[in-house]
Amino acid sequence: MLTRNLAVCSLLLSGVFAAPPALADLIFSSPPRESRAKGEEVYQPIADYLSRVAGQKVIYRYPENWLVYQRDMQRGDYDIVFDGPAFIGWRQDRQGHVPLVKLPGKLSFVVAVKKEQEKIQELKQLAGRAVCAFPPPNLATLTVLYEFDNPSRQPLIVETQSFPEAYKGVMNGKCVAGILQAKMYEKLAAEQGGARVIFSSRALPNQAFTAGPRLASDLKDKITAALLSPEGKIATQKLRGEFKVEDFEPATKAEYAGLGKLLRDTWGFDLAESR
Repeated sequence: MLTRNLAVCSLLLSGVFAAPPALADLIFSSPPRESRAKGEEVYQPIADYLSRVAGQKVIYRYPENWLVYQRDMQRGDYDIVFDGPAFIGWRQDRQGHVPLVKLPGKLSFVVAVKKEQEKIQELKQLAGRAVCAFPPPNLATLTVLYEFDNPSRQPLIVETQSFPEAYKGVMNGKCVAGILQAKMYEKLAAEQGGARVIFSSRALPNQAFTAGPRLASDLKDKITAALLSPEGKIATQKLRGEFKVEDFEPATKAEYAGLGKLLRDTWGFDLAESR
């Protein structure tokens, strides 16, 4: 009997003094807009910093392409993400992600045609016509395509890799129209002329960091404060340099609410009911 009691006590004490289970790694990612080497150069310092802040390992995962990025997002692999408002709105609505900090300023886009193109006076007239633009799910393109209610009556996207390339495609007749960021259009129009705007989008909130449901609320608050701190500014220096901004600023859920609808025609995001 004594031996049995000692064994029970030993088991109880081993439970009391056992080390707590290790915390699972957190996965941090961002769209594959750059090479793997460039992605690691920009985002690995942030992952290292957030690991120290969180007290658990934050792993930067570079997605090999957009399909991998979308697949991994849709199945909920990502705990911390830096990307644009359409994806943020979708994760917020579907996965419980919360915006933490964002780049300052707004994002707005225009559709431009040549001045002498008199046949095209409004956006819907571009259905079935060649439009130079980044391929979806680029935000500029998603924002414009959302204006076309009928999936069978949309512009034909001629893929470009930059806004100046889209402008050039309009000017040389490769495309009837081009989709550009509003500020870039203003710059190119002032330098080169020859174009006019037939559509201007509403302003959208900028790119932001979000955190998912595997992070407790107090940890999300801690990461938000850390990214806005002087130490956070050092960790995000290369990222901010890519977008030519001095600081991040706090982000709110209200800013991104409903923006996932821009992904309604993007495979796997299942937002048809948001039309």
